[in-house]
Amino acid sequence: MNAELIINVTPWETRVALLENGSVVEFQVERVAERGYVGNIYKGRVVRVLPGMQAAFVNIGLERTAFLYVTDVYDHLSEFELMLGKSEAEESHLAHFTAEEDHPLHYTPPSFRIEDLLHEGQEILVQVAKDPLGSKGARVTSHISFPGRHLVLMPTMNHMGISRRIEDESERKRLKEMIDSLRPNGFGFIARTASEGATAENIQAEMKFLFHLWTNIQRRAESLHCPSLVYEDLDITLRVVRDLFTCDVKRLVVDSSPAHERILAFIETFALHLRPSVELYKQSMPIFDAFGIEVELSKALRKKVWLKSGGYILIETTEALIAIDVNTGKYVGKRHLEDTILKTNLEAAKEIAYQLRLRNMGGLIIIDFIDMENAANREDVFKTLKEAIKKDRSKTNILRISEVGLIQMTRKRNRENLHHVLCEPCFYCDGTGELKSKRTLCYEIFYRIQRETIHDDSTGIHVLVHPKIGEMLFKEEAHNVELLEKSLEREITIVSKPEFHLEQYKIKYL
Repeated sequence: MNAELIINVTPWETRVALLENGSVVEFQVERVAERGYVGNIYKGRVVRVLPGMQAAFVNIGLERTAFLYVTDVYDHLSEFELMLGKSEAEESHLAHFTAEEDHPLHYTPPSFRIEDLLHEGQEILVQVAKDPLGSKGARVTSHISFPGRHLVLMPTMNHMGISRRIEDESERKRLKEMIDSLRPNGFGFIARTASEGATAENIQAEMKFLFHLWTNIQRRAESLHCPSLVYEDLDITLRVVRDLFTCDVKRLVVDSSPAHERILAFIETFALHLRPSVELYKQSMPIFDAFGIEVELSKALRKKVWLKSGGYILIETTEALIAIDVNTGKYVGKRHLEDTILKTNLEAAKEIAYQLRLRNMGGLIIIDFIDMENAANREDVFKTLKEAIKKDRSKTNILRISEVGLIQMTRKRNRENLHHVLCEPCFYCDGTGELKSKRTLCYEIFYRIQRETIHDDSTGIHVLVHPKIGEMLFKEEAHNVELLEKSLEREITIVSKPEFHLEQYKIKYL
């Protein structure tokens, strides 16, 4: 797989695209005016405790209060284990969590109550786990973690974990023994995917850096008032270098000299061997145009995505879920109907996995494949989707395809999807994506004139409308305009206003 990281830096925003074999598979953007909060650490104050929800709201200085769930509060693993009676199987389970996954303790022990842990007015150190989404505030946790290049430090927990993406058992054992021998008691670590093959010197140097960072944060927190920002996570440029610039990525190309220098300085500390793979783009053509990324992004905003065969998928986003519909479209097949449907569904399964990753869509997802009578064909489509989704770094859960062709799945959502980042609801149609038809608007004008002239003594009426509405009133609806004039005994004058929106009109009574 030929992977590349392309970074476009401007004064107003930074855009990052991950390419695999020339196709954009992930896109991230960070705007100076809208920078996210994930990874930031705040000194907050509990403003409300909700026993019924086993959660609390914390003021961390943002527009909306943050949400803190009960299992994100307690941070002493030894006492946690006593409460839970943790088994060896559970301990084995903990060791397979990665930094990108949910916190390993995201379940609620029955003897564990939020009202016993927090009270209103209490000060607490929390880290943002999820940015505010829509009308919801940020999700926070008191289980602080610091991702490095090779390791994730968890100063409030005392356990070891190895990324499950490291599949070689001997390497897993080597890393676990090495980190266990180097880490001090009371501090937890997760070995990230990039740690595969790392030396003891690399691991020890990164441990020292992360310890120093945690010590400084503790000191700073003690001196700040509440609520306050204690630590701000890396910006997107260095974050993608830390999280995405692995050995699988053949090169990183950036079009900004200052950003290029910052990246080189960063990898000299954590991954010196990657320096030859970093390039400064100096061409006159914009970098996203040169790599064909702008075209791909414009396609990623469309609801309809065409398949190579001539079929298509339709993506609809609602408040509760994402619905994806598969259609044969222009594809008519060559032999049997079932073969045509199977080929379309298989192609759609791969495209859906790609679009979910590119658009960063999450939550509950319902996929309506074309109905297949053959159970073996349904199984093939399910396996194809599951295999295609393996490339996705976000956690997913897929249920088997039903007899009517539906697949239910979930995808972890950590940040706004691409459509929400780059678009906003249309203030004309209020986000419905539809407008009233021209004929409906003509008749709406007729009804309004009838209502408003009942007790009116005007002699003439001027109707100011969009040119397309004016054209219909002059032509197709001219007869009805004449009938209205006769019934009201008033002259109606149509005036076209090019600056009007299609649904906008004004009626003036003379």
